[in-house]
Amino acid sequence: MRSASEEPVPLHEEFIYCCGAATHVLKCGPWKDLSKDESKNLPRLLFMIIPGNPGLAGYYRTFIQALYCGLNQQYPVWVVSHAGHCKPPSGMEMIEDTDIKELEDVFGLNGQVEHKLNFLRKNVSKDIKLVLIAHSIGCYITLEMMKRASELQVLRSVLLFPTIERMAQSPQGKLMTPLLCKLRYVLYMPVYLLSFLPEGVKASLVRFALRGMKTCDESSITTSVNLFSVDCIANILYMASQEMMKVVERDSTTIKQNLKKLIFYYGTGDSWCPQQYYDEIKMDFPDGDIRLCEKGLRHAFVLDASKEMAAMITDWLQDDLTKL
Repeated sequence: MRSASEEPVPLHEEFIYCCGAATHVLKCGPWKDLSKDESKNLPRLLFMIIPGNPGLAGYYRTFIQALYCGLNQQYPVWVVSHAGHCKPPSGMEMIEDTDIKELEDVFGLNGQVEHKLNFLRKNVSKDIKLVLIAHSIGCYITLEMMKRASELQVLRSVLLFPTIERMAQSPQGKLMTPLLCKLRYVLYMPVYLLSFLPEGVKASLVRFALRGMKTCDESSITTSVNLFSVDCIANILYMASQEMMKVVERDSTTIKQNLKKLIFYYGTGDSWCPQQYYDEIKMDFPDGDIRLCEKGLRHAFVLDASKEMAAMITDWLQDDLTKL
């Protein structure tokens, strides 16, 4: 299914307000508007990426481009940032200046679920089928979306390194929960001070932090510079603190109701969702499409394995796409 075309991949970038919060959207392909009233030649299918945390769309730039090309450039591939996780461009505030409060606690975990549903309702025709590709906490959000909005025409949901249960009890959760829930405010001051550094120095600090990787996606370095914003970091850490408290029991009911639509992909050395979680969900749902990574990919695959992951997903979905 992979295209041999060497033509530049069309990529459209938008900063919008969704639920009153600044939101970054990257759209791969020539389709910029998928609302029923604005476009007559709508595609049959939209691939929508639900990010992890940090939920910056830029981390998935290479991933959506590779996925778009792997799909022979036949379908739009969009990624929508989490509310408030992007650094708005000059002249745009983090929260829309309006008297209308669209959603209470939009930066919290529940708010992020409603944020994605709101985006779909306002920007995507109900006639378009969806393939939801979720990463990390995005998998929890995706299951919640399917639970709350059964009218969505979800063809498939691909859940990558799914943090959908017992986050605080995971090896990484045990380490991070005290920091995220009690000490996160301590991090604001150093981030504030670092925010005054020149952009080139910030990029150098990011490269230094990621120096242990053999290869690192250049778009990840550029995107990580946004983390020197206090507003972004505050929203990212606030959402993370809620994850530790609220992502406790796996929603087996929703999984059972949608099992034929779901693909799970667990890591072998993932400290956020350890192999024990894979073993248990595999035992509970023996008929489910639940896979264990054999390639040694890291939880944050977008840092160095976006193209490899995109190639795997296109292979997984070949049968579904031929039936359209």
